[in-house]
Amino acid sequence: MLVRGWRRNWQQRSKLERIDLYSRLTLSVMPWLFTLSWQLAPFKSDVRHAPLPIALGLALLLVSLAQCLLSNRNIQLSFAHYLGTAVFPRRRQLPPLVLLLVNLGLLATMAGVDGMADSGLLIMTMNAPVAHAITQVLVTPVRTFLIQSLALAALCVGVFAAVGVRGGALAGVVPTMLFGCVLTLIAVRPSAWSLSVMWQAEEARDLQARLAVAEERLRFGRDLHDVLGRNLAVIALKSELAVELAQRGRPEAVDQMVEVQRIARTSQQEVRDVVRGYREADLSTELAGARGVLSAAGIECEVTGDAGGELPAPIQSALGWVVREAATNVLRHGDPRRCTIRLRSLPDSVVLRVENDGATPAPGPDGGSGASDGSGVGDGSGSGGSGLAGLRERLRVLDGSLAAGPAGNGLFRLTATIPLGPTTPPGRLDRPPAAREAPVLQEERR
Repeated sequence: MLVRGWRRNWQQRSKLERIDLYSRLTLSVMPWLFTLSWQLAPFKSDVRHAPLPIALGLALLLVSLAQCLLSNRNIQLSFAHYLGTAVFPRRRQLPPLVLLLVNLGLLATMAGVDGMADSGLLIMTMNAPVAHAITQVLVTPVRTFLIQSLALAALCVGVFAAVGVRGGALAGVVPTMLFGCVLTLIAVRPSAWSLSVMWQAEEARDLQARLAVAEERLRFGRDLHDVLGRNLAVIALKSELAVELAQRGRPEAVDQMVEVQRIARTSQQEVRDVVRGYREADLSTELAGARGVLSAAGIECEVTGDAGGELPAPIQSALGWVVREAATNVLRHGDPRRCTIRLRSLPDSVVLRVENDGATPAPGPDGGSGASDGSGVGDGSGSGGSGLAGLRERLRVLDGSLAAGPAGNGLFRLTATIPLGPTTPPGRLDRPPAAREAPVLQEERR
C-alpha cells in the first residue's frame, strides 16, 4: 500500500511537472508565432519594395526576434516571480523596454518615409508589445499593466502623429496596440494563475502527508506508552516479590516468575498489535484486567456500575484506555489500599470514575508540593510521561473530557466523560467477569 501511494504521488507530481513544462513552452513559443505571422505577413504586399523600406522592415524583424529571445530568457524568472519563489530584478526589465521603444521608432520611421501601407502598419503595431508584455504581465499587477498599456498606446499615437500618420491609420493605433496587450494578458495571466493554484494544491497535499505521518508517530508513541505502562509496572512488582520470596526460601517465587514470563510474552504480542495498528482496548477486558492486577498487588479493587457492553466500539475503546492508564497510575503512585472503578451510562453521556486512596503530593516546579496526577506529566506540569495527555487526546476525538486531581482526605479521583449520540441506547449492561485473585501476593504485601 505504501509503494502504491508513493507511486501515485510520483505520477501526480510528474503530471503536474508536465503541465508546468507545457505552460512555459507555450508562453515561450507564443512571441515567435506572432512575430513570424504578424511581422512577416506585411512584407508580401504592404511594405513598399524599395531599398529603404526593405532595410527598415528587416531591421524591424531583427528587433522583433531579439525581443522574442529576451522574452524566452526572462520567462522562467518571471514565472518564479509570479509564483512567489523568486524576485524579478528591475534591471532585467530595461533591455526589453529599450527594444520595444526601438521597435516603435522603426515603425514610425517606416510610416514617415511612406514605406508601408496602413494595414501593414497596424498589424506590426499590434505585434510590437507582445514579447515584452509576456513577461511584464507576470511581474506587475493587472491594473498596473493596463495603465502601462494605455500609456504605451498614447505614446505610439503621439509618435505616429509626429511623423505624419493621419486618419484611420492613426485612429486604429490605439485599439490595435491595446488588442496586442490585452490578448497577451488573457493568454498569460490565467495560465500562470492556474499553474500557481496547482502547485499550491500539491504543496498542500505534501503538507497533509507530513501531518499524517506526524500524527501517526504521536499515536504510535501514545499507544506504546499505554500498552507497556501497566505491564511493566506489574512485571517490576512481581519480580520484586519473587526476589523476596526466593530470599525466604518460599516455593511461590517460581510461580511469580512464571507469571512474569507470561506477562512479558503478552506484552510482546500487544506491541506487535500496536505496530500493526490493529489493537483496540476492550472495556470489559480492561475492567477485569485492572481488577485482577490491583487485587494481585494487594489493593482492594471494586468495580461497580455497568460494564459497557452495549456502548459503541469507539467509546468502549477510549474508556478501556482510561481504565488501563488509571490502573497503571494507581500501581505507580502513592501507597493505595483501596481503589473504586465506577462506570455509569446516563441518557446523554457515559461517565467513568476511578478513585483511590493513598495519593501522595508530587513536588511542584518551585520545590513545593502539589497533588500527583498519576501520570508524570498529565498536563505538562510534571516530568516524564504522557499518560493523561494521551487520554485527553483520545477523549477529545469523541468530544469527551478528562478530569484528574485530589479529592480530599488523601483521595485521588480521575473522571472521564463522553457524550452519547442520539442513537446510542445507554441500556443496562452486563457485569464484568470477576478476575482471578492472587492470595499469596496479597499476603506478602500485607
